[in-house]
Amino acid sequence: MKILLTNDDGVYAEGLWSLYHCLKPHHEVTVVAPDRERSAIGHAISLHHPLRSVAVTVNGGQPAVAVNGTPADCVKFALLEVVPSRPDLVISGINPGANVGINVNYSGTVAAAKEAAFYGVPAMAISIEGPACENMESAARFARCLAERVRRYGMPRGTLLNVNVPDLPLDRVAGVKVSRHGFGQLADRFEKRTDPRQRPYFWQGADSQRFDDQPEADGAVLAAGCISITPLRCDMTDEGFYERMHRWDLSFD
Repeated sequence: MKILLTNDDGVYAEGLWSLYHCLKPHHEVTVVAPDRERSAIGHAISLHHPLRSVAVTVNGGQPAVAVNGTPADCVKFALLEVVPSRPDLVISGINPGANVGINVNYSGTVAAAKEAAFYGVPAMAISIEGPACENMESAARFARCLAERVRRYGMPRGTLLNVNVPDLPLDRVAGVKVSRHGFGQLADRFEKRTDPRQRPYFWQGADSQRFDDQPEADGAVLAAGCISITPLRCDMTDEGFYERMHRWDLSFD
């Protein structure tokens, strides 16, 4: 397969190159990634400054393209300017730290995969449960196996896979489950501080993430020691409410 790799942690990130070394012996792999960390930037794209790219070598001479943009920029740029033909698959990651629940909406890792899905390219985002992330190689091996399943079974246009892997050796993972996107939120907080000129400022943080009670939700599946695979759609229409709204009286004077 022709596989495009990207991430939101920057072109030198460990997770990206764990994927590369696992996939390269079996597939044609191209790396196009941000030139610096772009975590939690969501699906932002660059409109008010030019994109610049540079060829770099990483990990003993492996080639990559570094772009001074967002993860979504990188995928768009790669598909339109870098790869000579459409890839068979785009993989974003491996992100250190789970992307489950509400985090999916902020994640640059997931946004990169979604950008590929916009273009009709099968895509998946891979994250490993943090914070230690001692089993990147195991997550990369699972990504390679899942890539083969994508090739075998195919994916609908406009759908991506959000994959979260426990930080465990594969022989200790409890299983693999297709899960739903949960709504578990971070326990957000702002820490108030004072700068050297005695002006207040605030640093946003979070203590922990609350997972959904539903056992099929992505965070609950991951917390149970299983690999969570959630199919996400680019079409965000609420189909049930769409039908209900047709019964509303929307007339106006």
